[in-house]
Amino acid sequence: MEKVTIIIPVFNEEKVIGECLSSLAQQSYKNMEVIVVDDGSTDNTIKKCQILRKEHKGPGEARNLGASKAKGEILVFVDADMTFDKDFIKKLVEPILQGKTKGTWSREEYVVNPENIWSECWGINEGWEKGKRHPKNYPDKQKVFRAILASEFNLVGGFEKGGHYTDDWSLSQKLGYEAVAAEGAKFYHKNPENLTEVFLQAKWTAKRRYKLGILGILVGLIRILLPISLIVGLVKSFIYLKPQFLIFKLVYDLGVFVGILEYLLTGKGAK
Repeated sequence: MEKVTIIIPVFNEEKVIGECLSSLAQQSYKNMEVIVVDDGSTDNTIKKCQILRKEHKGPGEARNLGASKAKGEILVFVDADMTFDKDFIKKLVEPILQGKTKGTWSREEYVVNPENIWSECWGINEGWEKGKRHPKNYPDKQKVFRAILASEFNLVGGFEKGGHYTDDWSLSQKLGYEAVAAEGAKFYHKNPENLTEVFLQAKWTAKRRYKLGILGILVGLIRILLPISLIVGLVKSFIYLKPQFLIFKLVYDLGVFVGILEYLLTGKGAK
């Protein structure tokens, strides 16, 4: 059985890291180690576990640091706010161990808090299947790796050092291929469950590099103009019979606007 190294970048995750680690401790796949890399936290995260520490430069560089200390033949990348089915690691690395692929991801991502109204509105806004964090027809391959052979990762020098939360896409670009879906690898994530969390998460995701540069930013701004927000909010409130969605949409789009504005003024993306 190949050794697996699980790498978790953390930034101010004191509220969730304990549950994440507890979930990993219950995995059916036993030949593994867990490396937690603190990406410059200012809360009590470092008091929750033994971790590597570094200046805050984003998850890509944090994962690279973790990988440099890894002893496993397979690297697994997860986030501190995730929890996992007991067979998650086993199912995730199975196609790699069988020689079917060099890297995998999982499309079986479920919502921890599906009954919360703001969590439900978040899923509606994203176009996700009810209770899950992805659309109904998800592809067999995608750019974000959850598991990959360490030899492949090291071959291209790991993730790009851009300091953006989208750095996880860079590994696929450098390798020239995408991750293959690992069937049965179930894990769980929490959607924002109050309007403050909705605003902050929307702002964070908006502070990213846009594919078309300034044109992409302009398109993003047009989409959140107040008249459009009102129309989309009202229409989806009616379609899904969720009157709260209108409030959600206005708060979400305000967060996006603030995030884009901060990105334009500072040039700093989310990390």
